[in-house]
Amino acid sequence: MNPTGSTSLICLLGSPVSHSISPAMHNTAFDALDLDYSYMAFDVTQDNLADAVNGLKALNCRGFNLTMPLKTAIIPFLDEIDDAAALSKSVNTCVFENGRLKGYTTDGLGFLQAMTDCGIKYIGKTITVLGAGGAGTSIITQAALDGVDKINIFKRKNASFNSVVDYADKLTRSTNCDVFVYDMADDNLLEFSLQESDILINSTNVGMGDDDTSLVPKEFLHPQLTVTDVIYHPPETRLLKDAKSVGCKTMNGKYMLLYQGAAAFKLWTGEDMPIDLIKASCFDK
Repeated sequence: MNPTGSTSLICLLGSPVSHSISPAMHNTAFDALDLDYSYMAFDVTQDNLADAVNGLKALNCRGFNLTMPLKTAIIPFLDEIDDAAALSKSVNTCVFENGRLKGYTTDGLGFLQAMTDCGIKYIGKTITVLGAGGAGTSIITQAALDGVDKINIFKRKNASFNSVVDYADKLTRSTNCDVFVYDMADDNLLEFSLQESDILINSTNVGMGDDDTSLVPKEFLHPQLTVTDVIYHPPETRLLKDAKSVGCKTMNGKYMLLYQGAAAFKLWTGEDMPIDLIKASCFDK
């Protein structure tokens, strides 16, 4: 990278962000296409998000990504929000246009494109989703908009449970997909849901890093079920190990990051990210 006086800034906001490969991914793409942009990561919490957004606006920043815990916290600062982000109440990509800030969600697009790349067909299918956080609601919303037939959401019965029920009802009314919400603690319902499902998606952080646990008892899995996980560290969570051992097709979240980034890249630059190059240089080394 050779920044100039006219280089446009794009960045990632969240905490922590030091582990992110997004700067390498986007800067490699900018360099390959000879675009005068630079991507950086900044550790920002909810407490200083307002200052960060105002500062980026003052600096004429082109836009930014958001990771947890900021995907919902950013919404009050937006001037506009796209339909999928509004339905999911989750924003991971922002673009400044003429001083106005518009929010998008590309997480759902990214995960579903990764599934398509793996040969996983989801249109017209029944899906069980574990969790309804920022990534989960983005995937659920995009899947419903794309034409999934039925989605069963399992989440903890905590303070946000009723709001997720309201979200599911709204999504059902807004699309041709039937969306239901169940208590994660109800093993009988979970087992029944998996028996009728074509695809299972874990959108929680259970199984991330050194956590070797799974929300799904191994005996609930069956070979006709495709099992996917938004987690990519480790590459194979306990859920995916169990699924593979019973003959399920599996997919982790590695390429979700690639494709959600590609969708954001298009919003900022109007150009297509060189996917094959980024896969080779940032993901498959």
